[in-house]
Amino acid sequence: MDAPQTEIPGYDYGTGKVAKLPISMAEWEELKKSALFSEEDAIYLRLSEDVLAEQVDDLLQVWRGVIFDHPHLRAYDEDPMTHEVDSKYAQAVARRFGRWIIDTARAKYDQAWLDYQYEIGLRHHRSKKNKIDKGHTLGHIRARDLLAFCATIVVPMKPFLAKKGHPPEVVSRMYDAWWKSMILQATLWMRPYIREGDF
Repeated sequence: MDAPQTEIPGYDYGTGKVAKLPISMAEWEELKKSALFSEEDAIYLRLSEDVLAEQVDDLLQVWRGVIFDHPHLRAYDEDPMTHEVDSKYAQAVARRFGRWIIDTARAKYDQAWLDYQYEIGLRHHRSKKNKIDKGHTLGHIRARDLLAFCATIVVPMKPFLAKKGHPPEVVSRMYDAWWKSMILQATLWMRPYIREGDF
């Protein structure tokens, strides 16, 4: 799953195509404290990379299954005129979603990672939705759906994290680290949705 960046269209992590997140590294450190995220959590996230790397497609199937089972979520992948899924758009997004699993597990919190979280938010918001992939889908994902879907991402993960036979306490620590990371990332994704001065 560790495909080179050039093999994933629109995966612009670490490039000049990505806008700079308008918070400082010091503010990021404060956010981590707010989420009780520690270096120990980062260690457990990194441990999860080896566990999840071979299960990316299975995780995507679970997550995308939820999307396609619920019309209000499926609509974000559909042409609003025909209500047909824009399959090229959905496939492109899924490839980057798979890579996001690896990037999350690597817990590499440098400026490039922070900026890419901002980019993810922009691509769900009307600022950039559809623009990267020339999609023909709804042009904006509501903040409430983006935030609520975080539960769909993390809740099913525990059996996946347990697949390599780690002790239950280690699996629980990886799971907790994923929850904290998910909350932190979703917070950063919300930046385009929040009025200037309120973030």
